[in-house]
Amino acid sequence: MRSARADIYRPDEVATVHTIATIVRKYFLLGDDALTRKDHSHRGLWITKQIEEQAQYFGIDVLGHAIMSNHFHSVLRSRPDIVQEWDDTEVARRWMLMCPKRKNKDKTPAEPNEKELDAIRTKPEKLKEIRLRLSDISWWMRILCQRVAKRANLELQETGRLFNGRFKAVRLLDDEAILACVSYVDLNPIRAQVAQTLEASQYTSVAQRFAALKQELAKSEPPPEGTQTESPQSPAPSEDPALPQRLLPDAYLAPIELIDERGSQGSKPSKTKKRCSDKGVVPLSSMNYIQLLDATARIIREGKKGFTPEEVPPVLERLGLDPERWIDYTTHFSRMFSLAAGSVRSMKEARTLVTQRQIYCPRFQRPS
Repeated sequence: MRSARADIYRPDEVATVHTIATIVRKYFLLGDDALTRKDHSHRGLWITKQIEEQAQYFGIDVLGHAIMSNHFHSVLRSRPDIVQEWDDTEVARRWMLMCPKRKNKDKTPAEPNEKELDAIRTKPEKLKEIRLRLSDISWWMRILCQRVAKRANLELQETGRLFNGRFKAVRLLDDEAILACVSYVDLNPIRAQVAQTLEASQYTSVAQRFAALKQELAKSEPPPEGTQTESPQSPAPSEDPALPQRLLPDAYLAPIELIDERGSQGSKPSKTKKRCSDKGVVPLSSMNYIQLLDATARIIREGKKGFTPEEVPPVLERLGLDPERWIDYTTHFSRMFSLAAGSVRSMKEARTLVTQRQIYCPRFQRPS
């Protein structure tokens, strides 16, 4: 029996959720389609662009994503706490840019005028509904899937559904589950043997993070000896200090490093216009995260069952994660958890939100 979304998460509370949307037809979302004999790889770029656009306007953090041939994964964190900080005009403006009445000549959303804003902000009930939608993961997925389907149908000159009914949703209960799930999502192309390295994993969040880290490291490298360089200057008063961050490939993604002592709580609104907040994902630096993924990817590629003692990444020891369980997580996460995911302790305490029944995970019975 399918569970109601309200049993898993609510739009009025901060929740981190793993979503999977699957294609209903025999056609491929990406890659070479044997039936139509067409290469649909270009779709990965415009799906990523749609995710980037939604990240600008919704009160939702994008922790990770992977676009595969017949489905796509997202790890999303709802931020009603951020949305509550927006005034009525900002709420109306964001919704009108997400669902514009008018577009510019270049097809980008046109800034709403006062009349369009008043259609929302002067109506208390509608304003309340829109405010709730902006932090609702179900509305995020609804708009994303609708726009992907519409564009694919236009391309195929067909009509009808593209995605298989409802998307699957699993709530992530703690930092252990969040790290495991984001890693599982980022490693999808390597597990599916469509990529050999992280940087070659097209249309994934890790490829974007890898490219951004590469750019950051290139900037920090000293110039070759004998090269003349200009003396560093502070930015001009009119220059936006967040501009360099907005130009990075991963600017729309939540930063990896979670340094707030309050963990997943606390708002931390973004300093850029590319994402909802600057709240991190896990207590790791970007470099440590990519090193952990790289070590895990080698295990998966070589078909091993786990790390040997000398191979165990130090970060696993520091986080208190069992290496064997880590490989289980990053290989079988979707099959291990149905409604919620977390450590043994978190799963023992997990209950559905409405019916308060215990969430059972038969494949997750090992002691911690």
